[in-house]
Amino acid sequence: MKKFSLFFFGLILCFSCQNIEKSNNTSKTLTSTETTSKKPEFAIVIHGGAGTILKKNMTPEREAAYQAKLEEAIRVGYEILKNGGTSLDAVEKTINVMEDSPLFNAGKGAVFTNAETNELDASIMDGKTLNAGASAGTTNVRNPINLARAVMEKSEHVMLSGKGAETFAEEQGLTLVKPEYFFTENRFKSLQRIKDKEKTELDHDGKTAFYDPYIKDSKYGTVGCAALDKNGNLAAGTSTGGMTNKRYGRIGDAPIIGSGTYANNATCAVSSTGWGEYFIRAQVAYDISAMMEYKGLSLQEASRIVIQDKLTDLGGTGGIVAVDKNGNMVMEFNTAGMYRATMTDKGELKIGIYEK
Repeated sequence: MKKFSLFFFGLILCFSCQNIEKSNNTSKTLTSTETTSKKPEFAIVIHGGAGTILKKNMTPEREAAYQAKLEEAIRVGYEILKNGGTSLDAVEKTINVMEDSPLFNAGKGAVFTNAETNELDASIMDGKTLNAGASAGTTNVRNPINLARAVMEKSEHVMLSGKGAETFAEEQGLTLVKPEYFFTENRFKSLQRIKDKEKTELDHDGKTAFYDPYIKDSKYGTVGCAALDKNGNLAAGTSTGGMTNKRYGRIGDAPIIGSGTYANNATCAVSSTGWGEYFIRAQVAYDISAMMEYKGLSLQEASRIVIQDKLTDLGGTGGIVAVDKNGNMVMEFNTAGMYRATMTDKGELKIGIYEK
């Protein structure tokens, strides 16, 4: 009888352990499902430049205009991602909207060089393949970001510049315009104002930067976008008119892979806007990715360290927008403001201009 009781007790204990194990497995499955469901299907973040952007200097009408254009741009990319399009398409088409607007220092709104011309730069990168393309110093390509993508996909090179880039753009059937297309009265007046003061105005400095008469202060007008699509692929792109009164064929960070643009499916996608010379020296966009990859930092922490510590200690100013492989988005800057916006897969839209 005693042996039978022990056997019966052991049998009950065995069944109990199995039930506990099944319960634990069920719990783990639910937790995993919950985690998966929280990860966004896609995400997109944009910027329209960073710098001394103060509400007290902004008219309500001008503020509304910037907000409307930021929303228009990001919704273009959002719809592409929502319908299963690629992050590359979303980045390119979103930037096109800002390039076609005179509000930003990119495309139509590009600033003037010392020679009273407009020289445009852009870059784009595919996080899946690490392929990238860039164009620099073009004067007749309506949308430089399209040229950057053509360089990436239709050539064996990463960067083309000047007349050669323009020849390639023509061969690829991209939209070309007369240089006069880029003329805007307020940008031209900005150049004249600087020349009158015999002042070189770097587009990434609180003292000598791209001047916007509507803001009555210095700001950075570069535009950019970073996106994650439903297939888990990241992409980033950046486009700019550079610096007012620039000479000698100066090129900033926007077309430099690793400085103005970087994307890697293993980590994140980043687009920069700031004092270009410092972003080049610090390799800001790549550094954020590297800190995530090699130190295991989150996108938020890596961005904070690079922008608030490393870049600031070096003497540079500006910011970045970025999205990681899990759909987390960051908009980090060390200036008084940055034109920016985000949209999640749930259609949640956030637009910002000022620091707070």
